[in-house]
Amino acid sequence: MNLLKKIQIWGDQHHPKWLDYFRILLGLILVWKGISFYTDMDAFSHLMRGAVLGTAVSISILAHLIIVIHILGGIAIALGTHTRLFCLLNLPILIGAVLFVNIPGGIFKPYSEFWFSSIVLIGLVCFIIEGNGILSVEREKAIG
Repeated sequence: MNLLKKIQIWGDQHHPKWLDYFRILLGLILVWKGISFYTDMDAFSHLMRGAVLGTAVSISILAHLIIVIHILGGIAIALGTHTRLFCLLNLPILIGAVLFVNIPGGIFKPYSEFWFSSIVLIGLVCFIIEGNGILSVEREKAIG
């Protein structure tokens, strides 16, 4: 726990302002991807075909959990509240997307989302370390 507290203190002290704009953009991207995942039910129904009932229920719960975590987490990250928590919650989703969805789909194909997902993954790791920053709801709450 001591190491985590040191990382948090270091991240709070060494936070450039341009990183806040990147955090806001990262949050908006997560909201967009959550909505996009919700509206693209063809990919979801493709996963459900031929699945046994227990697997279908698990896939359905997982899909809805991904949508909720992306949308709520993206809003919280963009606003700068509980940034580290929501970055941690989105981290396994993005690792799964990069390793199990994007790499088998081909990373050098045109319109491959591998690089986009990798940048979002790097951003999540960055904000687990860096935290909220100056332009955040929690910063205003701490000052006031």
